[in-house]
Amino acid sequence: MGNSYTGHLQSTRFEEVLHNSIEASLRSNTVVPRPVFTQLYLEAEQRPYSHDGRGDEDEDEEDGSDSNSPPIPYQMRPPPDGSCTTDGFCQAGKDLRLSSMATESLEVPPGFLLVGAKSPSMPDHILVCAVDQRFLPDECGRNALLGFSGNCMGCGEKGFRYFTEFADHINLKLTTQPKKQKHLKYHLLRNAQGILVKGAPICWKGIGKIAQEFLVNKDTILHFMRMGILLYKRIASATLRWWNIDNYFLWVVSVLSTVKREMYTIVVPTTLSWASCSARLFVCVFLSVGHGTLPHLCGNLGDVLVSGLLQKCYLNSQNLPRVYEQYGTAPIQPISTEMLILLTVYYLVQLAPDQAPLMEDLEQIFMRSWRESHLTEIRQYQQTHAQIAPPLPCLAQPLTPSQLPWLAKLATSSCGEGVLVLDTAPSLAEALEETFHRLVDGRLSQTNYVVIICMNRSQEIESCVVVTGKHQTRALAESLLSPSDCVREIVHELSSGMAAELGSYFSSLGPGKWHEIRPIQLAVARKLLSHVCAIADSSTQNLDLGSFDKVEFLICVPPSEVTFHQVVLHLWNSGLLRELGLDQDCLSVKEAEQYVVKLNQSAVGKINSLIQKSKMNPYTLFILVHDHAHWDISSGQCSGGDSSLGLVDSLLNCRQIRDAPNILTLHVTSFPFTLQTQYTRISPYNEIHWPSGFNNDVDLYHEKTKYFGVSELLETTRSGSGLPLLRYDSSFESMAAALEERFPKLHSAVIRTHVLIQHYSLALMVTAGGQALQALQKHISVETLEMVQCLLNTSQRCPSRHGHMLLLRIPSPALAAFAHQRLCHVRNRLGLHKQFEVILGDPCSALTVGKHFLDQLRVWLKILDPDWAPLTYLELEALPCILILTGMDPLGESLPRSLKYCDLRVISCWSLQRTTFEQELGLAAYLLKTKQDVQHGPHARCDLSESDPEKLSSTDNEDEEVVVDGQYCKTRKHERILSRDSSISLLSFNTSLNNELPKLGNQASPAGSQHPQSDWTPLDPDKQPNQRRQSKSTSSGSSSTRASPLRQSCSWARNLSRPPVVLLPKAVYDLITTVDSSGLPKSTSFLPHSAVEWVSSFRPLLSKMMTCTEQSLYYRQWTVPKPHHMDSSNRAEGRTDNFHPRKLLLSGPPQVGKTGAYLQFLGILSRMLIRLMEVDIYDEEDINYCEKDLVRYHQPIALWPNTDTVQGMPFDYTIHDPKYEDISTVYSPDFTPNSNDGNSRRQEDVYLHRRTARIKLSKYAAYNTYHHCEQCHQYMGFNPQYQVSPNSTLHAFTFSHLLLGEEIQLYFIIPKSKEHHFSFSQSGGQLESMRLPLTSDWNPDAIKSPIFTPTTGRHEHGLFNLYHAMEGAAHLHILVIKEYEMAVYKKYWPNHIMLVLPTIFNGAGIGAAHFLIKELSYHNLELERSRRVEHGSRPQDVWPFIILADDSCVMWNSVDVDPKRWTERNVSLKQVLQHMESSPNITQYGLCGMRKWSSRGGGAGQQKDPFSRGHLHDFLLLNVDLTQNVQYNQNRPPHLQMTDVPTTIQPTQYICAPDSKHLFLATPAQLLLEKYLQHTSHRLFPLSAQNYSHPVLSVDCYLNLGPEVTVCFVSSRPHSINFSTTGLLFSGLLLYFCDSFVTPGFLKKFQFLKGATLCVICPNRSSLRQTVVRLELEEEWRFRLSDEFQTANAKEDQPLFFLTGKHI
Repeated sequence: MGNSYTGHLQSTRFEEVLHNSIEASLRSNTVVPRPVFTQLYLEAEQRPYSHDGRGDEDEDEEDGSDSNSPPIPYQMRPPPDGSCTTDGFCQAGKDLRLSSMATESLEVPPGFLLVGAKSPSMPDHILVCAVDQRFLPDECGRNALLGFSGNCMGCGEKGFRYFTEFADHINLKLTTQPKKQKHLKYHLLRNAQGILVKGAPICWKGIGKIAQEFLVNKDTILHFMRMGILLYKRIASATLRWWNIDNYFLWVVSVLSTVKREMYTIVVPTTLSWASCSARLFVCVFLSVGHGTLPHLCGNLGDVLVSGLLQKCYLNSQNLPRVYEQYGTAPIQPISTEMLILLTVYYLVQLAPDQAPLMEDLEQIFMRSWRESHLTEIRQYQQTHAQIAPPLPCLAQPLTPSQLPWLAKLATSSCGEGVLVLDTAPSLAEALEETFHRLVDGRLSQTNYVVIICMNRSQEIESCVVVTGKHQTRALAESLLSPSDCVREIVHELSSGMAAELGSYFSSLGPGKWHEIRPIQLAVARKLLSHVCAIADSSTQNLDLGSFDKVEFLICVPPSEVTFHQVVLHLWNSGLLRELGLDQDCLSVKEAEQYVVKLNQSAVGKINSLIQKSKMNPYTLFILVHDHAHWDISSGQCSGGDSSLGLVDSLLNCRQIRDAPNILTLHVTSFPFTLQTQYTRISPYNEIHWPSGFNNDVDLYHEKTKYFGVSELLETTRSGSGLPLLRYDSSFESMAAALEERFPKLHSAVIRTHVLIQHYSLALMVTAGGQALQALQKHISVETLEMVQCLLNTSQRCPSRHGHMLLLRIPSPALAAFAHQRLCHVRNRLGLHKQFEVILGDPCSALTVGKHFLDQLRVWLKILDPDWAPLTYLELEALPCILILTGMDPLGESLPRSLKYCDLRVISCWSLQRTTFEQELGLAAYLLKTKQDVQHGPHARCDLSESDPEKLSSTDNEDEEVVVDGQYCKTRKHERILSRDSSISLLSFNTSLNNELPKLGNQASPAGSQHPQSDWTPLDPDKQPNQRRQSKSTSSGSSSTRASPLRQSCSWARNLSRPPVVLLPKAVYDLITTVDSSGLPKSTSFLPHSAVEWVSSFRPLLSKMMTCTEQSLYYRQWTVPKPHHMDSSNRAEGRTDNFHPRKLLLSGPPQVGKTGAYLQFLGILSRMLIRLMEVDIYDEEDINYCEKDLVRYHQPIALWPNTDTVQGMPFDYTIHDPKYEDISTVYSPDFTPNSNDGNSRRQEDVYLHRRTARIKLSKYAAYNTYHHCEQCHQYMGFNPQYQVSPNSTLHAFTFSHLLLGEEIQLYFIIPKSKEHHFSFSQSGGQLESMRLPLTSDWNPDAIKSPIFTPTTGRHEHGLFNLYHAMEGAAHLHILVIKEYEMAVYKKYWPNHIMLVLPTIFNGAGIGAAHFLIKELSYHNLELERSRRVEHGSRPQDVWPFIILADDSCVMWNSVDVDPKRWTERNVSLKQVLQHMESSPNITQYGLCGMRKWSSRGGGAGQQKDPFSRGHLHDFLLLNVDLTQNVQYNQNRPPHLQMTDVPTTIQPTQYICAPDSKHLFLATPAQLLLEKYLQHTSHRLFPLSAQNYSHPVLSVDCYLNLGPEVTVCFVSSRPHSINFSTTGLLFSGLLLYFCDSFVTPGFLKKFQFLKGATLCVICPNRSSLRQTVVRLELEEEWRFRLSDEFQTANAKEDQPLFFLTGKHI
């Protein structure tokens, strides 16, 4: 209809790429396709498009209005003067017709699409426009914004905001109202030749109708026929392992229809199920997007099933382009309908006769085909745009509806009758009727699939696939059943007698101890603890660990009796109850059951009790452990009346647990991907994954064990050395397949169970009957016979009757009960009832073991209790038995080490979820020792690792050890039960040379305990092999390394080193042994669980290199929970996540030791909470006590010091605090240094090796920011309800100081609630002063002295919370901080007053802060005195004290003195300060402090004077009035930077000769001088080194000369008091910035050693010379020119000069 290209052979983009990819694949075998994920997400290239170029156009659609009113007339606006009005041209005169612009290069702005507009005046032409894609609908007709935005592609004019305006510009000349929905018709695309052509209609009304016509060309058909078959073979081989879309089976019919038709009814024949080819028929319908219906079916509908999984597969392939367009590309075409059908036919053809179709494989093929076609188009597009050339000849032609049937038949010609194509029927309904008739007539007996392809009256395709193969229909039908449906179906078949014929068919064939943790478990426990601490440390404050003082827990397990008792016994033996202080209430294993709960209706009461306890005990942290967490993930809202479903969700995800601040939930699972979806409740940061124990064969945790799990089982199938441990039974499969054909109406599990039991029955008969029954061997598979012979022969040959366990896994409880009854009957008839036991392992019931075998176990275990019975499978160690384990899923039961065979031949083959496969294979998991025990000798080697395995024993995950030939008889008084936990072996059998089990002595059971004490000592995984095999027998002389005769005759003992053999159904074996393109087993890419689904089929594969964390992120991105999943409701509005802050997830492989790890975690968590209530404090000698001073000046019971007495007490010059061991000792005539004192210690040792002690925090302790209790919320300011306004105000405060030479401006940050501590001006509210009380004031609930705490860098750890220390008393506490730390301190301590130091103090130390606090406080004292005088008070009545407190003072003690001993007790800081403030004559003291705590501070005979005079530390009560004239070193500026000198520079380089060329350092001169003196004084004053009796005389100033030099300080002030130095010879003299008080006469009072060193320091060379002259130093000291030095500081700073000399 007017298309200029009508008649030319135009190819679609897909078909073009299809044939090019075939050609490429035929020419090369090394083509590696780029992964789809990488191509779409990581490659930013723009991809071109192609179109089929068809000539037919759709009729114009209306605007979609439902109104029947006539259209509204529309009058166009007159065009501008001089503009063009020609149809097909814009008003600028540029041609817009597609036929004219098809080959032009057009620039389309980003975000715009080329669309075609239709003009009523030009019905045969399309006008090219560019429209913003936001205003266009998607392929479903949705998501189009209202409005318009477009550009003219002719003249290039942009920015048309109204379609009316745009329509006028392009001269549409409309007679009705312009609407984009009516006049914008098509997408415009470029085909493979780069020509712009008409694309798909714009779907304004939803899915637009697509009518395609293709011209038939013989060459095209032949070419496609030849290439298409090869294509599928290549895709089938290359892609089936490459992309698994969904874990569902594809089971039938695809109907593709493009027109609506009348309803047609088909009667299903009643004789369909009785036909010779009888099999249930399945019809799966796929309807093309919104059009077409399946004919109505009636009659015998029981044999016809309809499903929509194939529809989902087709829709996914059609949506691939849409997913791709989300990443910024323009529209591209999906695979054509005809190609989808043809590829489906090719897929069905290549399936094996016994292979069921997988939707994952088919969807993968579709996506691979679409992807490769897109890659080819890119190459052609790049070539076309690189150089304009004439169109290339077509390499292939599009597949037309008329070609499809012919090519489909051609594809099926190679498979005989396996796939039949019906194409003669005029309609789908008639074709289905013909199919039914063929089934009834038996003409489809060899046919598995019928493909129906019809051409309706409109020459459009209708297609349908009917699955008729017996094996395929059975597999697809059973895959429809949920686990509960499967159980009901099997019970129905057994109870209704449907399996009676099958039974008759077979009958015709014949007749407590302390737990020792493994290192890797301890590492996992610590990781768990680290994550808990991370939650507590986060800013969200979701967990306040500091408020908890104890731990309680509850372990939730699946409703399995064995699993329940297994965890109880492990808990009992772990010692956790004793560690948590719970063993007093738990005196037996029975009482320990209160801490473990089965998740059934009985759990409701225990969970509610835990919730109530959490409310009544807010200071107890409750840990809720959810073991086997992948079990029952159903939503509590979708239980459908089944009380057992959704119970976990309703209990563990309830609001009470979610909102409780003291309940933390730990989910433990081997299959975490069931909980890792887009709506998961668990943060990825709260996941803990089990670490790998080995890295490049290096044992990272020194366990000497190696995990043997699923991957190792698979590896045995590839090694090629010996029989693999993972196998399938071909004979069994053949018999089962034959019977499935004979009994098509029975569930395959029923048939396979009957076959299996028949095999075992006949094998028992053959083994027990000898040669007489050897003829029955032809009815038994080799594998079954081998297992039965091993079961019987091993126990018969062993003197102790040890044997193996054979696990028979039958998921259906009804079939398991049938198997148990049948095997017991056969065993008893054969007289083998004492040879082996048959045990039914039903999770709903306890273990039942016959009396004979119970007696045998009691003898082995030396148990006298007649009521004892095993509760777990682990207690069946070495018992010859067949364990029939039932239940639709294993529930975490651990198996003993005597397990030799895992028979999984009856498990479901069609539940294709990753969890299903891996938990079944997890039953055979082991831990193997990596080194051979030297005592075992060469006869004990293992086929795989030549070491003993270590089977695990947890809910699904415990490690355990086995004793092979050593008897451990060490008695443990705490060992109350024998259990196979991580370090306990249930059966530590003696298989040594001299002892046998029947000869073992007995030991009575303890009274009141269900289980006995035992003297068996388990294998210790942390000990060396020679230690681990020590026993009574070996220690008594039987330590030979040869294998014992008993061991050689005991198959159980010899085979403990081998993992079990696993038998699988062939279908399952094929799935898990097939490796996809990522190198992983195909099963790993299956859907994780039936309760989740993939977000999109367009997703990458799991990679073999992915870590557990990366796998978690993969599933979190690509899976969503189904509506019945418990996380489906966990989607917060407006948020991308809704993580619960107190949920943790621990994952690890099955049977690896997770239970032991989380029990250890509970223990160390409890210890940590106790540790949080403790504090490490320095515990050193009493630094305020001189041992030489034995004179008592005060009575021991004196409460306060006497001022007169204190004045007569000597001052202790020695600084005893080890913190100052790196400084020079101050000389005291009354002190004799100890030869072993700390002066020999290195400076770094002072801080690394200071002695500490751990004490429990009292209720009066000071806390850091991590403490949040209800009582101190108001004090901290975190709770707004306690605070009128949480805001603080910044106030400036200025005062002058002569030393600094300028006005000092400080800033106070004052919270609104603390403003009453300050006085402000009435006008303007300026800060005037800090209020001080009067000396006479007394308030029992207040402290008078302001507390100043200078701090830096300790906003989190500083102990600024004094609420408890002050007992809530009113006090003024000011944090003194640096300017650059103001914001962070304000954030952490919003309710504290802060004093912000000036900028020049940013680099200053604590001394500068103390200096400024002192000067500020005195200035404030003067201001307060002035204010108080105005109110009638005297100046001396104002309280003059302040407190200087260190930010690490944590507690305060008081000493009660009795005649024999000092007794210390914790008191509050309030009591201490009020006691000090009430001291008599307190205002006469200048500085008061407290004795520093020491554990060696008091004792018998060590009573000390309660008061002393000496150096004060850490907590000072300072009288700023009396100390106003006491100045700091005025020559050392307070703003001296705390920067250090470069460590690469030697201290000798800190000085240089004056005017010399020297390396100048960017360090202050004062600091260089101090560092030089500290590190080199032993050379500068050589006579002073290690010479306490001859110190260096330092006048008016103390300088640190290093720990090797002793300094004697004297003052030159007239009224100063110096001790007598008569007779004391000094080894040196240090004069630092001497003033006029230092005179020659003053210096002549002192005597010096000959050769003593003089050091004179001055600010410049001139003053240095003047000082030497003024003090007449040349009379007694010899100087040289080379002895003058200066500091090597930068030139812009003034250096310091000093001169040295020697005493004459």
